[in-house]
Amino acid sequence: MKPRIGIVICGISDAKQYVSNTYIQSVRYAGGLPIIIPLVRSDALLAEYIAFCDGFLFCGGGDITPLLFGEAPADKIGKTNISLDLFQIRLMKYILKTPKPVFAICRGMQILNVACGGTLWQDVLSCGNDFFNHMQDSQHRSDISHYIKTNHNSQLRNYIGSKIKVNSFHHQAIHSAGTNLKVCATSPDQLIEAIEMPQHPFAIGVQWHPESMYRTSSEMRNLFHEFVLHAENVN
Repeated sequence: MKPRIGIVICGISDAKQYVSNTYIQSVRYAGGLPIIIPLVRSDALLAEYIAFCDGFLFCGGGDITPLLFGEAPADKIGKTNISLDLFQIRLMKYILKTPKPVFAICRGMQILNVACGGTLWQDVLSCGNDFFNHMQDSQHRSDISHYIKTNHNSQLRNYIGSKIKVNSFHHQAIHSAGTNLKVCATSPDQLIEAIEMPQHPFAIGVQWHPESMYRTSSEMRNLFHEFVLHAENVN
């Protein structure tokens, strides 16, 4: 059987839980079996999902409730859903106690960071630093926005190389990395673009959207394939 990849819902809208198709297709093309994990409030059910799945993908989505990383809402904070935030953070903490791989994208990376006690910039353009606009306005989500550089001796560099072009669709970003997390990539303005947990077999978060670049970038395809390969070998 193909490795079962639990794709955690992106968000909730009008009483509907949803996952964008690009995440499902990227997992499928990388050799995984996509399994959608909905918001549930039962620890027993979460334990069953964790036991059933071989790896977990945390997707992009909306802003995270600032109180959950110790701050009051800033002026430019977007729409939040604390029920979704608490669910994803709780699930992330449970998964990180296992050796099963975690791939966290955009909001997912921020969830990984907050779950480990890290903090976020609520809006990079109004935080007082010289960050450029990381919310690109392009015709296609696969279009590139800027470069990132990966750090020496990082797991991520082994998968995508030292310098690559990425897309960019976020206005929040990591401020301080959480416990046991290592910054492993930055953009030219020194914004944190990726984190990883060195003690874990595969727990990587990226700020860009590799699922939207799957068809156009060999590096993004390799990143998904490595994730699925780790899921296949977890047992």
